[in-house]
Amino acid sequence: MLFGSDRTGLRRFFVSTWQRARSGAELEPLERQLAGIIDRHPEYHPLLETGVDAVLERDYGPEGGETNPFLHMAMHMAILEQVSTDRPPGIAAAYRALCARTGDAHAAEHAIMECLGEALWRAQRDGRPPDEQAYLVAVRGLAGTGPDG
Repeated sequence: MLFGSDRTGLRRFFVSTWQRARSGAELEPLERQLAGIIDRHPEYHPLLETGVDAVLERDYGPEGGETNPFLHMAMHMAILEQVSTDRPPGIAAAYRALCARTGDAHAAEHAIMECLGEALWRAQRDGRPPDEQAYLVAVRGLAGTGPDG
């Protein structure tokens, strides 16, 4: 994870990366990846352009029907990291298969995000680490691939 549990640091990184990207500044590889994710989410641009102070402490609760934009984009980052490291083993092949099936990497990431969210919710509920194999099985099911990818 980028900053552990430092929500403020993570949010500052998102805002500053977007500001740097919009200004044409040279970006580090991680910043380029994040800027690409932000670029594919124009609904979050106004939020990130309001400045750091406006977004640092805001809570996004499901009871209010809101999606947390920072969590959403961080999950994209997590999925791309999983794919680049192939952890859990087989996720990269399942991702490629799902991209081929949907014809859209962004849509594939959103589908995988549902599986990741479910795996994280179950782990939190049960007080244990996420079940990587159950997560991988769910992603492979979306991709229409078997246990061998």
